Amino acid sequence: QVQVLESGGGLVQPGGSLRLSCEASGTIFRLNDMGWYRRAPGKERELIATISSDGITTYGDSMKGRFTISRDNVEKTVYLQMNSLKLDDTALYYCVADIQWGSHGGSRKHFWGLGTQVTVSS
Repeated sequence: QVQVLESGGGLVQPGGSLRLSCEASGTIFRLNDMGWYRRAPGKERELIATISSDGITTYGDSMKGRFTISRDNVEKTVYLQMNSLKLDDTALYYCVADIQWGSHGGSRKHFWGLGTQVTVSS
């Protein structure tokens, strides 16, 4: 069974840092783009960043600078380094991965994790 699982969230003070991880597991034929989104209370889901299998990154508006996405293809893991965290960064952070699975990779869809909570508070 293919799935993605986030980890690394928690409580952090303003100005602090956190590193989120998201591992894809299961019978994966090919792991394509991976990315991070977040949803703050009362707000729409917003894109943080995506990264292709060969490392090309894109960032959502206002996300570049404090957030850095990276991945380890061997470990099938995508990371999100978050620095200089602000109160407004409090949200549920989701990982998404474009995955092909099956013996010949004939099945493909975006898999979402359940999210990891990041709370920025003094």
